[in-house]
Amino acid sequence: MFTLIVIALTVGLLPGFAWLIFYLSEETHPEPGRMIALTFFAGIAFGFFAIVVEEAWTRAAQGAGIAALSLGSLAVLAAIEEVLKFAAAYFAVGKSSVIRKDPVDHMIYLIVAALGFTTLENIGTIANLPLASSGLALAAAAFQMGSVRFVGATLLHTLTSAIVGYHWAKGVARGTVVRSVLWGLALATFLHAAFNSLILDYGEIAYTAVFLLAVGFFVLNDFEKLRYPNGTTG
Repeated sequence: MFTLIVIALTVGLLPGFAWLIFYLSEETHPEPGRMIALTFFAGIAFGFFAIVVEEAWTRAAQGAGIAALSLGSLAVLAAIEEVLKFAAAYFAVGKSSVIRKDPVDHMIYLIVAALGFTTLENIGTIANLPLASSGLALAAAAFQMGSVRFVGATLLHTLTSAIVGYHWAKGVARGTVVRSVLWGLALATFLHAAFNSLILDYGEIAYTAVFLLAVGFFVLNDFEKLRYPNGTTG
């Protein structure tokens, strides 16, 4: 059991940190390390809250006769996670001046919160792997799971939260924060639920990879829109 815990913590952290390094390397104005750390751990903390809320929804849905894997149920679960990832970022930096210096910061901090959130998921998923006959076999299974989540669920969380961050930034610029964030959350929820439905229906990583590449293209375009609002790259 101790070996499983060590492997889960080690491998579970890798996908989140790998994407964190990637996204921060794309940032032209480096963010304060303490604010990045605060947002990341806020994502983890709100991830625990999500577990409680999702379990409560699952029980309520069962009592109402709603199938656990129905599209409606998947949409509610996706909405819970998207709202709580935004809440984590807002809790960490929403009132701070650090997020007002560059519109892109809204996307960056949402992504960081999402990485904390999904890191908790990664650790929990790996920790629930069946115990293998040897530590080596367990490590191999954990790395395989971590790799799948790196290009799957972890990437999904960053992309959907980036979309919310984009709409947050646009809302700040236009003075329509609530309406813009709600629209961003609705779009993120739709994409999140669609991803989960795609996995359940097909189970092939190729399909989800194409889906995430398509979403990633639009997210990168959103980054460029905030960096160069006048349509020029200088």
